[in-house]
Amino acid sequence: MGNRLQRNLSARSGQAMLMTVLVLSGTILGATTIAGLLTLYQLRQSADVANSAKAIFASDAGIEWRLYKFFKLDGQTCLDCPDGVGCPQPEMTNQSTFTSSCVVSPEGDITIKSSGEANKTSRALRIDLILEK
Repeated sequence: MGNRLQRNLSARSGQAMLMTVLVLSGTILGATTIAGLLTLYQLRQSADVANSAKAIFASDAGIEWRLYKFFKLDGQTCLDCPDGVGCPQPEMTNQSTFTSSCVVSPEGDITIKSSGEANKTSRALRIDLILEK
């Protein structure tokens, strides 16, 4: 009877070791999969740095264009050229674009917003001009 009990315990010991190995392997596989997915996201993000830089510079160009129009062309008003001939929006040579707007508050403060876009990546800038009375 003692020999039979000893065989039964050694069989269970093998099952426990097998289950432990399977659980540890599954945990390591899951952790590796998650780490690989996070690395993939980081690689995609770092590969888009060039487009991000193009978009931020296009947005900055939109702000500067609006400031130029405000101080030089429109006599310090936020007007768009009705015919588009007197102050056309500049064209970017790096395949990026921008849209910008100029809004005057009732107090006379000016807000200029510009959004630059390059290959599905967009960045936005805003400037507030608070005029002293």
